[in-house]
Amino acid sequence: TMGRARRFQWPLLLLWAAAAGPGAGQEVQTENVTVAEGGVAEITCRLHQYDGSIVVIQNPARQTLFFNGTRALKDERFQLEEFSPRRVRIRLSDARLEDEGGYFCQLYTEDTHHQIATLTVLVAPENPVVEVREQAVEGGEVELSCLVPRSRPAAVLRWHRDRKELKGVSSSQENGKVWSVASTVRFRVDRKDDGGIVICEAQNQALPSGHSKQTQYVLDVQYSPTARIHASQAVVREGDTLVLTCAVTGNPRPNQIRWNRGNESLPERAEAVGETLTLPGLVSADNGTYTCEASNKHGHARALYVLVVYDPGAVVEAQTSVPYAIVGGILALLVFLIICVLVGMVWCSVRQKGSYLTHEASGLDEQGEAREAFLNGSDGHKRKEEFFI
Repeated sequence: TMGRARRFQWPLLLLWAAAAGPGAGQEVQTENVTVAEGGVAEITCRLHQYDGSIVVIQNPARQTLFFNGTRALKDERFQLEEFSPRRVRIRLSDARLEDEGGYFCQLYTEDTHHQIATLTVLVAPENPVVEVREQAVEGGEVELSCLVPRSRPAAVLRWHRDRKELKGVSSSQENGKVWSVASTVRFRVDRKDDGGIVICEAQNQALPSGHSKQTQYVLDVQYSPTARIHASQAVVREGDTLVLTCAVTGNPRPNQIRWNRGNESLPERAEAVGETLTLPGLVSADNGTYTCEASNKHGHARALYVLVVYDPGAVVEAQTSVPYAIVGGILALLVFLIICVLVGMVWCSVRQKGSYLTHEASGLDEQGEAREAFLNGSDGHKRKEEFFI
């Protein structure tokens, strides 16, 4: 029976050949086929001037698969897709490496004619296996290895980090019909690289064009811890409840946090649970410098918080005392200004007292009496002038 032809999963590489014995009138042509492991391959024998003679198809081990249109080998992976005077086509599903080789198309007439269709099986790489050589620590180097144990042809390995390609060192080893390929890459890391992604990519001809197999590796970079205290409120008053939170980072993450208050013990009401310290019903006696401490095998971290509890009564008293001080200052300034004004007035009044002589009386001392001096004054002096002594 002739089955219905199905679509190929992989392109065929065609190589045409013709052979005929002396005096023969028939020709046989075959097609070479390349398929990926696990894929579907179709093997075709083309016949010319077929006269009904016997057609036999054999596998690379020279076992007969089909004799004319009849199955000869009980391997259900081989199916007869077409048997006609012009073409014989068989379909192989789930192709394996052991299926690779030459398939014989033989036409038995007075002279035997045959051609070989070569089947090539490629092996696509699996997802690469990425491993780290040793634990990465900030400031040091990390070495990653990428392995593809089976591929044919040998896979090409590439490294990528932050969309940039890293230069790796590759090696390969042939194991029978397949290749084992490995690649290593080294680079320096810091704490900011923790959680970063590095990709190993594998490609070969068994994969469709533009496709690849990739494995992502998340960097695990260890580093010393850091600590910082966050308060639930900025201003605290007597009677408030204050919650302090110690935000800690580090790899490995510190699993124990210690709370202290300088050289004093924590208040009896304080509740320290992991990263939080709760101080209910605050009083001024709770004032002090509170610290949280965390450590891992790479270092130690400490954070400080200075607590000052405000007394609302003291604040009100201080606020009410301010206006009286201002009024007293203003009054003192006014008194000082009044005194300065009085002193200035007295000085001016003393300064204005004294004796004045006119020009006409300039001869009083010589003539004896003021009247005579005035009457006998010089006629040339018509105008009075006063001089301040």
